[in-house]
Amino acid sequence: MIEELLPESVVAVEAHGDDPLWDAPLHPEEEPLVARAVAKRRREFAAVRGCARRAMEKLGVAAHPVVNGDRGVPLWPAGLTGSMTHCDGYCAAALVRVRDLASLGIDAEPHGPLPQGVGPSVLLPAEAERVALLAAQRPAVHWDRIVFSAKESVYKAWYPLTRKWLDFSEADITLRPDPGGRTAGTLHAELLVPGPLVGGHRLQSFDGRWLVHGGVVATAVTVPHA
Repeated sequence: MIEELLPESVVAVEAHGDDPLWDAPLHPEEEPLVARAVAKRRREFAAVRGCARRAMEKLGVAAHPVVNGDRGVPLWPAGLTGSMTHCDGYCAAALVRVRDLASLGIDAEPHGPLPQGVGPSVLLPAEAERVALLAAQRPAVHWDRIVFSAKESVYKAWYPLTRKWLDFSEADITLRPDPGGRTAGTLHAELLVPGPLVGGHRLQSFDGRWLVHGGVVATAVTVPHA
């Protein structure tokens, strides 16, 4: 699911609710991070790291523990960058060599409406207008949730490049559905604050893709080298 949203240079591994990865063991260095967590949180934490280690192996890199840096951002082996995500019954990790991409972000969410009162804090007025137009055309799709997921992916791609917070109000998301019957398409994020410097060039927008499948919204953003 995530893999088809990403370029070929990226290795993605995902696990659904019945996948053995949901019973993946924790590395001793990871154990303290969830020592006091409830069982559900521990299982998700272990499963997504199992996905990440499998992705490392596919890239020819020895499996490493995945611990957190500042703001909970995963710390990857030298030469790699990546992103992880999980929601109920689904988790995924995507890794790429830093020579191939400057950064990437992935996110998965349940395909349902945003909780009451959350929309105004997530969607800019222009985004809300575009979501309303899309909802009039395809009311069965929860477009507000796709925008939320897209902003999560944008942040995950943004932070490793800037080491700064990015608020929901600081990225303007435009969704474009693909032609045909599938619930998938492209996303464009216009950054409303000074963007990151990549290869000496300042980027003011990120691009990616989105997909709704099996009750899950998935989004992915990739940042190429300038």
